[in-house]
Amino acid sequence: MSRICQLSGKKVITGNHVSHSNRKTKRKFYPNLVEKVIFVPEEGVYYRMKISTSMLRTISKKGAYACIKDAREKGIIW
Repeated sequence: MSRICQLSGKKVITGNHVSHSNRKTKRKFYPNLVEKVIFVPEEGVYYRMKISTSMLRTISKKGAYACIKDAREKGIIW
Protein backbone atom coordinates (compact mmCIF):
# COMPACT_ATOMS: atom_id res chain seq x y z
CA MET A 1 0.00 0.00 0.00
CA SER A 2 1.19 3.50 -0.73
CA ARG A 3 2.12 5.87 2.05
CA ILE A 4 -0.44 8.57 1.27
CA CYS A 5 -3.05 10.06 3.59
CA GLN A 6 -6.46 9.35 2.10
CA LEU A 7 -7.99 12.62 3.34
CA SER A 8 -5.26 15.26 3.21
CA GLY A 9 -3.15 13.79 0.40
CA LYS A 10 0.09 13.99 2.40
CA LYS A 11 2.77 11.72 0.97
CA VAL A 12 6.46 10.89 1.15
CA ILE A 13 8.81 13.80 0.45
CA THR A 14 12.55 13.71 -0.17
CA GLY A 15 15.40 15.61 1.38
CA ASN A 16 18.99 15.20 2.47
CA HIS A 17 20.85 13.63 5.37
CA VAL A 18 23.43 16.27 6.27
CA SER A 19 26.47 14.97 8.12
CA HIS A 20 28.78 16.91 10.41
CA SER A 21 31.13 17.44 7.46
CA ASN A 22 28.15 18.85 5.50
CA ARG A 23 28.04 15.86 3.14
CA LYS A 24 24.57 15.28 1.73
CA THR A 25 22.88 11.99 0.89
CA LYS A 26 19.27 11.47 -0.15
CA ARG A 27 16.63 10.39 2.38
CA LYS A 28 12.85 10.23 2.66
CA PHE A 29 10.47 11.86 5.10
CA TYR A 30 7.44 9.65 5.69
CA PRO A 31 4.05 10.96 6.90
CA ASN A 32 2.87 9.66 10.26
CA LEU A 33 0.04 7.40 9.07
CA VAL A 34 -2.39 5.30 11.12
CA GLU A 35 -5.17 3.03 9.96
CA LYS A 36 -8.50 4.08 11.48
CA VAL A 37 -12.16 3.21 11.15
CA ILE A 38 -14.23 6.39 11.11
CA PHE A 39 -18.00 6.47 11.53
CA VAL A 40 -19.86 9.25 9.70
CA PRO A 41 -23.30 9.60 11.31
CA GLU A 42 -24.65 11.84 8.52
CA GLU A 43 -24.14 9.02 6.01
CA GLY A 44 -24.50 6.13 8.46
CA VAL A 45 -21.34 4.54 7.06
CA TYR A 46 -18.03 3.31 8.49
CA TYR A 47 -14.90 4.21 6.50
CA ARG A 48 -11.63 2.32 6.97
CA MET A 49 -8.87 4.77 6.07
CA LYS A 50 -5.15 5.27 6.27
CA ILE A 51 -4.85 8.85 7.51
CA SER A 52 -2.16 11.07 9.02
CA THR A 53 -2.22 11.88 12.71
CA SER A 54 -2.48 15.59 11.93
CA MET A 55 -5.65 14.82 9.97
CA LEU A 56 -7.01 12.99 13.06
CA ARG A 57 -6.74 16.27 14.95
CA THR A 58 -8.55 18.06 12.14
CA ILE A 59 -11.31 15.44 12.18
CA SER A 60 -11.83 15.90 15.91
CA LYS A 61 -11.97 19.67 15.37
CA LYS A 62 -14.15 19.95 12.23
CA GLY A 63 -15.93 16.61 12.23
CA ALA A 64 -15.61 13.56 9.98
CA TYR A 65 -18.33 14.56 7.53
CA ALA A 66 -16.82 18.02 6.89
CA CYS A 67 -13.33 16.57 6.31
CA ILE A 68 -14.58 13.91 3.89
CA LYS A 69 -16.66 16.52 2.07
CA ASP A 70 -13.61 18.80 1.70
CA ALA A 71 -11.49 15.91 0.38
CA ARG A 72 -14.18 15.05 -2.18
CA GLU A 73 -14.31 18.65 -3.39
CA LYS A 74 -10.53 18.72 -3.79
CA GLY A 75 -10.66 15.42 -5.69
CA ILE A 76 -8.48 13.54 -3.21
CA ILE A 77 -11.03 10.78 -2.55
CA TRP A 78 -13.94 9.23 -4.36
